[in-house]
Amino acid sequence: MSKDQAFKTGYVAIVGEPNVGKSTLMNALLGIKLSIVTRKPQTTRQRVLGILNREDAQVIFLDTPGLIKPKYLLHEKMVGQAQMALAEADVILCLTEVSRKTELPDEVHKLVFERYAGKPILLIINKVDTIHKPDLLPLIEAFSKESAFKEIIPVSALKQDNLADLVKTVMKYLPEHPPFYPTDAVSEQTERFFVAEFVREKVFDLYRDEIPYSTAVEIIEFKEREQGKTFISAEIVVEKDSQKGILIGKGGVALKKVGRLARNEIELFLGKQVFLELRVKVREGWRDKEGMLQKFGYGGKH
Repeated sequence: MSKDQAFKTGYVAIVGEPNVGKSTLMNALLGIKLSIVTRKPQTTRQRVLGILNREDAQVIFLDTPGLIKPKYLLHEKMVGQAQMALAEADVILCLTEVSRKTELPDEVHKLVFERYAGKPILLIINKVDTIHKPDLLPLIEAFSKESAFKEIIPVSALKQDNLADLVKTVMKYLPEHPPFYPTDAVSEQTERFFVAEFVREKVFDLYRDEIPYSTAVEIIEFKEREQGKTFISAEIVVEKDSQKGILIGKGGVALKKVGRLARNEIELFLGKQVFLELRVKVREGWRDKEGMLQKFGYGGKH
């Protein structure tokens, strides 16, 4: 960094409807997997903070739950997490993807454009690797008529196309400021948080229908040992006994698979071997109970 070049630091919220690739985009920008990713909508339930440290800047990305019309108290908390990120943000990345055409849901208009018109909002059109290039131009032209956007940037988070240009554009709108976090930090969230998320990711990956949405994961014990594997005990919480049976599977086979896959992710993330113990507990209607949501970390800021 040259002497006359000021250091920049700021918060960048990644928002949009479910399943447009917000978590994939943040992971790709950071070059590390922090946000869990599945094919199912509403995988992200909390604001996940990821830090991109550069010689000339500290860019603090905030991955957020999809903007939806809430059905449960949990959904309200999820939208609240997105709103919190929007309030913190110096720059807003409004993410859509090519198959949505020019449709942006009412929630985006209401929660982003109406409330935060004073902030720089960049439209990011994701998954451009799935469209013919000539079909992209009319999309960009149609969106460019929308006065809400400072700039429009087409990307492919999955293929990591045009991400350098995205970061360069974001940098233009960040304020000059010393770093907020140590320059070797990648997040403010704890290892326990990410471990619980990796377990939940595998539940989303392996089960269909309502099971993933009825589950929460709580870390009961996290013991680092000087010798031997780190011991982690986690509870997967469901709402019904029938869900517990499905989650465990015949002879515990299904739960063992969750454990095996989650352990691989956790070991990769922590850089050490772990012993992962999983149990399943039933907590009826937890998605609509304030106390339970607080207990599972969905009540507010980490």
